[in-house]
Amino acid sequence: MARDSLRRFGLVALATDMTIEGDAARLMPWGTQLHVTRIAFDNPTTEENLRNTGPRLRTAADLLVPGVDLQAIGFGCTSASAVLGPAIGDLVGHRAPLVTPTSAALRGFAALGVTRLALMTPYLAATTDLVGDYFQEHGIDVVRRSSMNHADDRDMALLDAAEITEMALASDHPDAQALFMSCTALPAVGLIDRLEAKLGKPVITSNQSLFWAMLDQAQIPAAGPGALFRCRTW
Repeated sequence: MARDSLRRFGLVALATDMTIEGDAARLMPWGTQLHVTRIAFDNPTTEENLRNTGPRLRTAADLLVPGVDLQAIGFGCTSASAVLGPAIGDLVGHRAPLVTPTSAALRGFAALGVTRLALMTPYLAATTDLVGDYFQEHGIDVVRRSSMNHADDRDMALLDAAEITEMALASDHPDAQALFMSCTALPAVGLIDRLEAKLGKPVITSNQSLFWAMLDQAQIPAAGPGALFRCRTW
């Protein structure tokens, strides 16, 4: 195989996610290439349906340009990564470092010095708690949990900017050092800078943290929205 000048990454996305690839195109810098595969997903976003993504991951990951070196593989579902927990690494395989939205968020919180968090999601409350409980178990004090009460990630992808902004502002808490906006389907990356200006604190989204962490662990500098993209851990 000829020498490859690109730094290549893989992404396993849900079949129903209409947002993540557009955000990736916005966040991945020149000199990188993202290769995407998808897995079946059964809405609504219940714990059972989220857990059912696990057995589908290995086959999907194996389809990511076989025989080509990857810097990292991202998994594009925040709530499923919270449900699957540490076992997700074995489910995907060990071809390249695995980055999930939850592991990426924790990396970002550490880089920003965040230990107290307000959590906003487009999910039902029970699904929000799956993410909130995951962060709590990993040492983050989730001081407020706010849900938009949608059950289908295709509906979440169609939420408009005004509705998301209103919910984000209402979800903040004076004790929170940052706001985390969960869900890779949520079209929120374009709102980060505006929300940070209004709230006066970091605003972190699933897709922003996922692609930032994939680049950060590969030590690839990149520009992007929000305080997080001004951080480096290397």
